Formats: sequence, structure tokens, C-alpha cells
Amino acid sequence: MTNQPRTPRPTLDTEAVLSHLHAAQQRPTPTAVWTAVADIPALLAEIDRLALLLSRTRWDLADLLAAARATLAADHDGESEPLAYLRDAVAEHRAWTTPSDDQLAE
Repeated sequence: MTNQPRTPRPTLDTEAVLSHLHAAQQRPTPTAVWTAVADIPALLAEIDRLALLLSRTRWDLADLLAAARATLAADHDGESEPLAYLRDAVAEHRAWTTPSDDQLAE
């Protein structure tokens, strides 16, 4: 097992977005406001990307939980290979990568 964090990294510079917002709040010149407004598409894309990652994570958890429950039920029922359910779920689990721009457009 590795100690590398699996937390998704932001795809945008949140400090720059906050800086643009604060600049527009401090001095609401047209340039400052439009610069802050221009960050909205990037923020929406990040929200979509994180929602997709969360959805995929929840599906993975649901699949593994169902396999664990099936394994426990099979063990309780005295099946000869109760771990087969869990083995199958783990074997079907494939590592997934961060979604591409094409997947986010769907």
C-alpha cells in the first residue's frame, strides 16, 4: 500500500480566483469585475469534474459494499467459497483516471 494521497487536485488556481474576486469587491472597476466574471466557466468546469469524481467514488463504494454484504451472507449460509463475491468485485474494480474534458462535456 502506498502513502500517496488520492485526493483530486484542483484544476484551477483558486488563489487567483479569490484574488480576482477580492479585487472586484475592493474596487469594482469594469476590468476587475469582468476579470472576476471570467473565472465563472473555469469554476463551473471544476464543479462538474468534482461531481463526476464523487459519483464514480460513490458507485465504487456501493459495489464494494454490496460485495462485502454478499460475502457475509454467503458465509452465514455456509457456502463453500464465500469470499468469491468479494474477489469478483475487487477483480472488476479498475483504477480510473481523472475525467477528460470530453467526459465533462457529456
